[in-house]
Amino acid sequence: MSSYDIKNTVNDKYSLRGRVFQKIREDILSGKYKEHEELKEVAIGEELGVSRTPVREAFRQLELEGLIRMVPNKGAYVTGITAKDVKDIYMIRSLLEGLCARMATEKITTEQMEEMEENIYLAQFHADKGHMEQMAELDNRFHDILYAACDSKMLEHLLKDFHEYVLRIRRKTLSTNSRGRASNDEHRQIMEAIRDKDAKKAEELANQHISNAYDNMVKNGLFGMYPEN
Repeated sequence: MSSYDIKNTVNDKYSLRGRVFQKIREDILSGKYKEHEELKEVAIGEELGVSRTPVREAFRQLELEGLIRMVPNKGAYVTGITAKDVKDIYMIRSLLEGLCARMATEKITTEQMEEMEENIYLAQFHADKGHMEQMAELDNRFHDILYAACDSKMLEHLLKDFHEYVLRIRRKTLSTNSRGRASNDEHRQIMEAIRDKDAKKAEELANQHISNAYDNMVKNGLFGMYPEN
């Protein structure tokens, strides 16, 4: 995706076309639509209360992202995310989140640092109570704070997209107390490195955090959620 496309996507997020695109993509990534399933313009338009035009435009954008395949004279079919895609996403995320943490050491605001510290405290509280759903929500929020703290609209957009691509499998991995606690401890170490303005350490810790998440998925055999290539 080019810089021009990214800017347009950011600006378009809250337009009708943008909202339709976000909803269909969310439904594909959540597993509502299965691999090879046909997406019907009329049915989706009726479900979302819109005409066929924004649905058709969303299909074009989804095809550019590789989530659907347009077959001439037939229709649009879901390709979705495969196990290899997930592996690739985590490799890319590892590098980008490291860069994000490095940049955050210089750009994070006092308010963002306070919110990050509170996030980690609350996650520990819910871990002690065994509240896994709240822990998963706080885990997602930590990454949102980190992405905003790098003060780069382009990098934040890319990271949020990758985060959404694997949200379904991330929810599964964070449903266990052991990984949830380990993830929050890794967040704490990243936060401390950012607070101490240690860019190199923050980058290394953020990079390792994503690698650990991937290794946990492999260990627990969670890739069965996604089709093979």
